Amino acid sequence: RVHLHSNSPIPNLNLCDPRFGLGRNSIARRMALPLKRVKKQLIRRRHRPVYETGRWLGQVLNGWLNYFAVPTSYQFLTRCSKRLYWIWMRVLRRRSQKNRTSWADMDTLTANYWPKLEFRHPWPVIRFNVTRDGATHGRSRMR
Repeated sequence: RVHLHSNSPIPNLNLCDPRFGLGRNSIARRMALPLKRVKKQLIRRRHRPVYETGRWLGQVLNGWLNYFAVPTSYQFLTRCSKRLYWIWMRVLRRRSQKNRTSWADMDTLTANYWPKLEFRHPWPVIRFNVTRDGATHGRSRMR
């Protein structure tokens, strides 16, 4: 057991407990900064063709998912994806005075150009599976 400070909200945290999980959740500030950068780029790309912008945003989201898409972080993934979705919709709606971008149109665009929200990395138990009978054959892997 790991004993934390007495003023900790989680006293006697057991790291071997199966209910304890690790994920890559970014701090709100760290999530907001890249979204602001993407928003500035979207404003610059406002009058480019929609398919070009959709492909670009798909690449941005794909790179972001390559780092953050680990098990137990699905809630964080959906939250950031929804923010990106909302920003792109706002930019598309400001392209002209006729606001014709509907939610159904946005769903179609994201389905066509964005990657699916799925985990890119397996659980650590599977990823770092070194058993006695596995790759090391009971010896140190440093030999």
